[in-house]
Amino acid sequence: MYQGHPVTLAELESSLISERTRAGVKAAQRRGVKSGRKLSLTPEQIDHAHKLIDKGEARQYVADLLNVGRSTLYRALAS
Repeated sequence: MYQGHPVTLAELESSLISERTRAGVKAAQRRGVKSGRKLSLTPEQIDHAHKLIDKGEARQYVADLLNVGRSTLYRALAS
């Protein structure tokens, strides 16, 4: 007879947690907090990489110079 009550309470608690989480994320967005992973390269570093590659430097050398992987450099150059 009372077997459904723990499940109901767990669902209620889960929905409250989700609601509070969504409210917290919205409040952070209103304050201007940026979420997500930080960029590996700044726009200045990307410009510098473009200049070095245009001068004929190897992409692997440029990636090593900026302390990033070659695939990270390729992604940054494509954007």
